[in-house]
Amino acid sequence: MGKKKLDVMAKERENFVHGKLDEEGNIEIPGCVRNGIDEASANKIFDEMAEFAKYAFNKSHAACYAVIAYQTAYLKAYYPSEFMAAMLNSFLGNLDKIPLYINECKKKNISILKPDINKSFTKFTTSDSSIRFGLGSIKNVGIAAVESIVKERQENGEYIDFTDFCERIYGESVNKKCIESLIKAGAFDNLGKTRKTLISSFETILDMVADSNKQDYTGQVTMFDIGSENEEMSKIKYTFSEFPEYTEKELLSMEKEMLGIYISGHPLEKYEEQIKEISNINTIQMKESNEEIEANEVPVYSDGQKVKLVGIINKVKKKFTKNNKIMAFVSVEDLYGTCEVIVFESCYNNCSNILLEENIVVIDGRLSIKEDSDMSIIANSITEMKVSNKQKLVLDISNLSEEQKSRLRGAIKFFTGDRNNLPVYVKQGENVNSCGAIFSNNDILEEFKEIVGEENYSLSEQ
Repeated sequence: MGKKKLDVMAKERENFVHGKLDEEGNIEIPGCVRNGIDEASANKIFDEMAEFAKYAFNKSHAACYAVIAYQTAYLKAYYPSEFMAAMLNSFLGNLDKIPLYINECKKKNISILKPDINKSFTKFTTSDSSIRFGLGSIKNVGIAAVESIVKERQENGEYIDFTDFCERIYGESVNKKCIESLIKAGAFDNLGKTRKTLISSFETILDMVADSNKQDYTGQVTMFDIGSENEEMSKIKYTFSEFPEYTEKELLSMEKEMLGIYISGHPLEKYEEQIKEISNINTIQMKESNEEIEANEVPVYSDGQKVKLVGIINKVKKKFTKNNKIMAFVSVEDLYGTCEVIVFESCYNNCSNILLEENIVVIDGRLSIKEDSDMSIIANSITEMKVSNKQKLVLDISNLSEEQKSRLRGAIKFFTGDRNNLPVYVKQGENVNSCGAIFSNNDILEEFKEIVGEENYSLSEQ
């Protein structure tokens, strides 16, 4: 019995009550009336079956569910980290659900830790009261590579630094692509080098390791090998191109690329309160509403209902219809998960310039609810979210050189915005003066920090 196919159910009711004849007029289904059951009683029997079809279990099945419910409730209450780690591992093949459980971890004050080359295993594992991301979930890092890394670590101790890792493990299963992905995912963050330094240097270092292995195989010896026990010689042997760390936005983008989710933060976190004021729906509400429909409860949302969602664009897929009209399917992520936004030509022509990955947008549209698919949004309009400035930038110029002050004046002039942008104040001694406002993003703010120095830079609430 179908739960929601009302037209099919109506036909089956007719067949059940009055029967059905084939094309030649022969009785195919006798029906209740032919069998001596009055029409009212027949309809009552069918109503009971239809009600059962909505959502019902036999007793043994219900008992099994009850036992599992008690067991999982106990585990979640007394072993929350282990329980949530197991939940995350059960959805490794379906990253759409993982943000939902990470949000649940945050509610329970369980930290999700980045992958660590010295602490992570293949899957999510617990570390004290936190959960550590597994190496096996990193893009381009195969199970064979993870097994080699973990086995070497367990047999011969933790990796001292990046070059120690490369010398001990670089080979057939752990190749350049694998190591690049580990760097981007933050697996080497605790070994003393920035990700930007490692990305700039790792290929050269791996080539040197490969050459050294070849020389060992052929029995050749170099001046570096003679002094391999000497720390200074080791420093000469491997040279890093040193760079300061990537911006926060770049680091988060790498995490998203390699892990499929944001771990150390989320681009929308700083705008959470503003998003709540703008939007009237989020992806977790959409998913929960879908589940309610499956359980045949009264749905919170209805097909065609007007909604407003704020999210960051993950992917844009353009398509031409049979009538040669352009449209797009846009994957949008908020703090809780992702959903699909359908953009038809009339809307697409007005917003195509902002349909870019990592743009934060406000979607005004209507819900599309279909029986056999996830809830989506049909966009009426898409606009960039205007970030309200409840912060101010204070720059202390008391100890700056004339060259720094000149660069600062040039930067403020170049990035000058209106009163809706980020207010800038210059401090000299006890005096604090307004310098208007500037357009701001992470890259621009990093530039101001570089000009004045971190100790003279302050971004705070107004």
